[in-house]
Amino acid sequence: QVQLVESGGGLVQPGGSLRLSCAASGNGFSMNVMRWYRQAPGNQREFVAYITSGGSTDYLDSVKGRFTISRDNAKNTMYLQMNSLKPEDTAVYYCQAEYQEGTFYRTTNWGQGTQVTVSS
Repeated sequence: QVQLVESGGGLVQPGGSLRLSCAASGNGFSMNVMRWYRQAPGNQREFVAYITSGGSTDYLDSVKGRFTISRDNAKNTMYLQMNSLKPEDTAVYYCQAEYQEGTFYRTTNWGQGTQVTVSS
């Protein structure tokens, strides 16, 4: 089973930047689409961005132009560069991925997430 670990969160002032990382561990798998989600207190988890193995991307409308998703396939790691952060971006950020292991297609379990707090 592939495990994902998120990192890079923290406290930042409005207008600031953070870079989140999502590292996959395990052997004998091929990573397909990878996604970032976030969950603010009292809210449901929401989709933020995805990136395919070929590099195609899409974003939540409210983060377009501010967030950039990328991946390093050799390292099985995904990133989320977040610029011009706003207080409403405050949430726990999670990553998830779909992968192929032999002849099986699987989805990773949710990890612990990484807290992003945007506040002055």
